[in-house]
Parts: sequence; C-alpha cells; structure tokens
Amino acid sequence: MKEVLGKVVDVASAKFGAEYVEIRAQKLFKTMLTLKEGRVEATKQGIENGAALRVLVKGAWGFASVGALDFETLNEGVTDACKMAKVASSRLKTPIKLVEAESVDDKVQAKPRKNPSQILIEDKIKTTSALSKIILGYNSHIKSCTIDYLDLTGTSYFMNNEGTCIEQDKLYVWSRITATASEADVFTFSREEIGSTSGYEVFDVKTPEVVGEIVARRAVEQLKAKTPKGGTFPVVLGPEVVGVFVHEAFGHLAEADLTLSGSILLDKLGKKIGSEAVDVYDDGTIDGAFGSYKYDDEGILAQKTLLIKNGVVVGLMHNRETALKFNAKPTGNARAEDFRVEPLIRMRNTFMQPKDYSFEELIKDVKKGYYFKSFRGGQANLDGTFQVGIQEAYEIINGELGEPVRNASISGNTLETLFKVAAVGKDFELSPGRCGKGQTAFECDGGPHIRVKEMLVGGSA
Repeated sequence: MKEVLGKVVDVASAKFGAEYVEIRAQKLFKTMLTLKEGRVEATKQGIENGAALRVLVKGAWGFASVGALDFETLNEGVTDACKMAKVASSRLKTPIKLVEAESVDDKVQAKPRKNPSQILIEDKIKTTSALSKIILGYNSHIKSCTIDYLDLTGTSYFMNNEGTCIEQDKLYVWSRITATASEADVFTFSREEIGSTSGYEVFDVKTPEVVGEIVARRAVEQLKAKTPKGGTFPVVLGPEVVGVFVHEAFGHLAEADLTLSGSILLDKLGKKIGSEAVDVYDDGTIDGAFGSYKYDDEGILAQKTLLIKNGVVVGLMHNRETALKFNAKPTGNARAEDFRVEPLIRMRNTFMQPKDYSFEELIKDVKKGYYFKSFRGGQANLDGTFQVGIQEAYEIINGELGEPVRNASISGNTLETLFKVAAVGKDFELSPGRCGKGQTAFECDGGPHIRVKEMLVGGSA
C-alpha cells in the first residue's frame, strides 16, 4: 500500500507541480443494526474501501475521492484533483498556504480486549435485543424502544509529499437507545448513548441491565413530573448538560474555520469571556474516549488543547490552514467522516475542567431553582445564542432536590452565561455523541456539575 500511495504522490508533484499532496486511504469493515420494539428492522455489514486525494496547486485546493486502491484508479483521481485545483487557482484572490508540520512515520495499532469485528452478528443482535427487552418490560407505561448500533473497524493510511506516512487502526463502537412512555395525555422521551474506541468490552460495563434501567426509569419517572415555571432562575447543570453546552454553545465557535466565518470569538482571543471558574479543553488523547485518536486526517498528532483559562480565551481548534492564519500551531482537529469528503476542523473530547465543589455544596445556596441532569438536544448560532432541551430535571428548593420537572429548556447567550458560572464541581464525566457539521464526527463532551447564577428556563408562564 505504501509503495502505491508513494507513486501517486510523486505523480501529483512531478507532473502537475503540486506544492502539497496528501492521500487518505481506508480499508474498513462496518456493522449497523436497528431494532424497534424488539424486532430487528435493519442489518447491514460491509467493507468500505476508498481514498481521498487532496492537492494544493498554485495556492488552490483540488479534491477527488475514489472507491478503489489500485494505482490506475488513484492516479486518475489525483489527476482530476490537480486539474480542478489549476482551474480554481485562476479565480483565487489569496493563495492558500499551510503551516509547517513535522514529518511522521508511524504505525498505530488498536488493541481491544474484544474486537467487534470478531463478534458474531448474532451476538450483537443478542446484546441489543436483551437491552430492548429490559426497557419494554420495565412497566406498562413504556410504549416504544428504538436501538441503533454501529461498529467500525479497519485501517486508515495517510501519506503526503512532506515525508509523512501513517498507518492507523480504526475502532469505534456506538449505540443510541431511545424510549417513550405515556400515561393519559402525557408523553415522555428518554435517550442514552454508548460510545467507545476501546472495543466491544464497553458492553461489559454498559450492560443491557444497567443502560436499560436508566433509559426506562427516566421515561417513566418523567410522567409524574410537572412543567417548570418559565423565567430566570439559578440552575445546577449535570455533566451531560455541561458537555452539550460547552460543545454547542462554545466549542463550535472555537473551531477556527467557523471563527473566521464570523463567530463571536473572532476578536476575543486573549480576552475574558467567562468567570474565573471556567477552564475548557478539547482533548484528543483520552484513552478509550469516543473522540480520541493518535493522528488527525492531516497527519497531525492529537493533543490536549486549552481553549479557555480562568475565563480567558487562550486558544482555538486548528487545521494546518487556519493555524497559519492565526500564527498558531495545528492542534490535530482536522477530521473527515470518510474518504468521500475533505477534512474539516472538528471537536474531539470537549469539556469543562473540574474544580473543588461537591454536589451538595453546589445546590445548598439555591433557594428556588432547577437541577438539569440530562439533555434532549441542543443547538447554537455563530452569534453566541443557544438553546438546550432537557430530558431529566428537578426543582431545587431551599438547597435540596425537589420534584421532577419535564419539557424544560435553557437558552441564552454563551458569553453572558459563562460569566455567570459561579461554582464548578469536582466530579467529572464524559458522554459520547455524534456531531453534525455537514459531516458526522464521533466525539465526547462533558465536565463536572456546575452552578450558574441565572439562566433563562423555558416552561409555563
């Protein structure tokens, strides 16, 4: 494989004068399952081989993808990419340049205790069916259960004309579990995700019994919950909600390509945007986490990147192109969903750093507020506005947890909210997920429990 890729790189450099050439090739095996109400609705297994060819010619990008890995097909692809770049260069006002990067020659092997590619599909169906059975059998109020399962294993290859050559094993295991419950005219929803880069052994910890109980209990308990009173209140956010807030409301703004596109952070580097209690990282090196890897899709070593320190923006997430524009180093955040698309700047494992408060200390000073434990979904805009839906929440009355509430949401402005972070807990938890940005990327987000002085809570009047 290395010899074939090297010949293709040489063609682009010698024949077309490309100043930069990279090839990302993959040989992957994928399994997908969907169960609804305990019945297998879809199963899919297959091999995905292909390569992405990206070149810089006269300061313009050219890109092509091919579905085979022989020299003739790859040569045709890189020729198309170079011709495309030449055409684009004639209309380019500012030539694209990349920050310098060290060349790497490495082979990265995954060492799972249970390799998902060696687990029979019958056993995967058995695991997901057991999970579905536990949820549907929890009690009569549970009305539906959908389970999606995915695993992906194989090898990716990266080579460029700067001497970098990386062979890197890929391993992802993921599942999303959703359930609904109803009583009279009340309907509730519960979701949970499992994700790991360690191996199928994740289900030894996240067993059907453990996860099924969490999903079903949450759906049923929320049936007795009341709608929160809308308005501005002090709130305590659980690690899962902290994670989605950090990811959606801040993380995307700190992806340097979106920063350059007009996010509110463009003029905020070195400036205070939050309270002293706020430290935020994006880290690609956490062992087994769903957003971890050794090298990104530009061949850059993953690292732990500090984004906010004591409330001050100190860094962004970069690829090689944006790093040059900001006079920074690449952070290893260039990621592509597969060989069909170009890499974008994507988050990995994004979290708020824990501090020293216990959960009891976080809630004890709240006279009337809410504890938001688990989220339903979230979105944010480049202007810093955000909204997060909550799937599990409780009142806080005189420093103690009260009755559950349902159908709550929180919204606001990212910078205003970060300034209102009053206390940060000492616990820590990461939750896996899949992030969309035109492409899907596997990631984690999280942090500790935190207390925010006030947030706008959606509910009844």
